[in-house]
Amino acid sequence: MNFSTIEELVQLAETQGKSLSDIMIEEESAAAELPPEQIIAKMRVQLETMEQAVQRGLTEEVKSRSGLTGGDARKLESYLQRGQAVSGLRVMRSVSRAIATNEVNAAMGTIVATPTAGASGVIPGCLFGLAEELGADRDAMTRFLFTAGAIGYVIANRSFISGAAGGCQAEVGSASAMAAGAIVEMAGGTPRQSAHAAAIALKNTLGLVCDPVAGLVEVPCVMRNAMGAANAMVAADLALAQVESVVPADEVILAMYRVGQAMPGTLKETALGGLATTPTGERHRQRLFGSTAEQHPLQDKGEIKE
Repeated sequence: MNFSTIEELVQLAETQGKSLSDIMIEEESAAAELPPEQIIAKMRVQLETMEQAVQRGLTEEVKSRSGLTGGDARKLESYLQRGQAVSGLRVMRSVSRAIATNEVNAAMGTIVATPTAGASGVIPGCLFGLAEELGADRDAMTRFLFTAGAIGYVIANRSFISGAAGGCQAEVGSASAMAAGAIVEMAGGTPRQSAHAAAIALKNTLGLVCDPVAGLVEVPCVMRNAMGAANAMVAADLALAQVESVVPADEVILAMYRVGQAMPGTLKETALGGLATTPTGERHRQRLFGSTAEQHPLQDKGEIKE
């Protein structure tokens, strides 16, 4: 890759008079030694897979085997049809599609990890919630994914995208930043505005912990995808309004890495802290796995060893 930071990515786009998606398509083409047309065709397959997941979550009775999640996307769609959404139609359409995708993931359906399965709803939620409103055709929708991918590439290589490594800030937070930058481009913003949107979205999720109830990627994961989609929308609007992040995107990514390094193990996908250890969280764990479930190897009297 000819870029390893968001700033380098933006400068490439600005100096060449291209979009972030243009730069990413060219980079992927060179890395894979395939013509751009084939790279775009491969991404179209991912787009179609995302679309199928969204539609399944919105139209079918999707339910996880644990019974913890499923059906909320359909509830939200019914609510939207009544025209009473206090957050506005665009935001909540994106939220419903984010929930739909992540419910399909929890039900062991086929999704696209963007950047992970646990955060798989944010990007397609925003994309399919906004595309029609913005008049985006399939080419623009495919480019949305390349823009998101370019931002995700930098985050993955300079910080982390795993909840086990950095908490949910690394999963939903990264997905939200990727979506925010891509929304800006699809809405006609500049590469620099995309970078500001990504920075705003990511810094709004700094410190977000990963605390899955019963150790399953369901609660609070599905609702955090909803939050991630809404966060991306707000961040994109701020950037499009020419609001700038005081702290540049690359520094926010570094801050996320440092926060993740400082985060205790109880809050990084171990199900040993946060919502997972609430009375309700513990009841669900016992219901699903029994009261004699094997103790976590790092657990000692409810604490994590240093």
